[in-house]
Amino acid sequence: MDIATVMAPDAGRRRPGPEVPCADMIPLLSANRLTGAPSAMAAATVSSGEGSDYPWVASEVLRTYADDGAREAMADLRTFIGRCPAVASPGQDGGSYRFAVVPGPRLGDESTRVDASTTSGSITLAWDSILVRIGTTLVVVHEQGNEPGGDDHLPRLAEAALRSYQTTGS
Repeated sequence: MDIATVMAPDAGRRRPGPEVPCADMIPLLSANRLTGAPSAMAAATVSSGEGSDYPWVASEVLRTYADDGAREAMADLRTFIGRCPAVASPGQDGGSYRFAVVPGPRLGDESTRVDASTTSGSITLAWDSILVRIGTTLVVVHEQGNEPGGDDHLPRLAEAALRSYQTTGS
C-alpha cells in the first residue's frame, strides 16, 4: 500500500448553469471536485495494486467551509447529477459516463452516496463516493478502480473517516 497526499482543486463559487455542457462537468459529477470555496482542505490516498486484476485506490478529503458551503456543495452535487446522469465521453471512443445518487449509510448531519462508472468498449470502470456533512465540514471518501460491483469497503471507510474526524478533528 502507498499513502500519498493529494488535493484536487475545487470549482470555487462559480456554479455551472444549464448552458454548461454535461461533459464539462465530469469532475463535479464524480464528486472529485465540488462547488464552493473551502477555507481548509486536507487529503490522503491509499492504494493497492497487488494481487488483483483491478487496482484499488481509496482517498479521503476533508473540506471545511467558513459559511454554508458544505450544505450548498452537497445540494449542487445532487442537482448536477439529476441534470446529467449519463454523459457521452468527450473523447472519440464512443464511451460514456454514468452518475447516480443512491441509498447509502446515514452518517453525520447528512450524507450522500454517489456511484459512477465509465464504459469504453467492453471495459467498465467504477468509482464510488460517500460525502458526509458535519456542520460546516465535508468528509468525502472515494473508492475507485474497484471491480464493478465490488465496493463493499466504502461504507466502512466512510464510517471510519467520520469517527476519526469526530475524535481528532482531522
